[in-house]
Amino acid sequence: MKFRRAFIEEPELNLIPMIDVMLVVLIFLAVSTTFSRFSQLQIVLPSADADRPQTHLQEIQVAVTADGRFAIDRAIVDPQALPELLRAAAQGNSAPLVVINADAQSPHQAVVTVMEAARLAGLTHLSFATQRRATAR
Repeated sequence: MKFRRAFIEEPELNLIPMIDVMLVVLIFLAVSTTFSRFSQLQIVLPSADADRPQTHLQEIQVAVTADGRFAIDRAIVDPQALPELLRAAAQGNSAPLVVINADAQSPHQAVVTVMEAARLAGLTHLSFATQRRATAR
């Protein structure tokens, strides 16, 4: 006598109902979300009648031309001598301000060279000179 084995059906996980439920939850969250605009705080700053203190830092003007040449206080200098000339321009001042006036078309490497020369000279206060854009209205 042959006995048949009972057919065991493989369990199957049906994902379609779960996807439907998740889609309904997603639509509910999207519809019920309130999109609020955060407005800026309206504050009135305090005022004072005192004059702003005038601090005169010694400035060392370093110009970088569009073709990558350097000038310290309107005198063209050699890039290799830049750290020594910056140190000499500081003249023992503890914290002079190095203002980098770079042309908009100057190479990025030229500006980095001035920054590196200032670091080698021990000058840590750097600033970049800019100009306002002309607004076309």
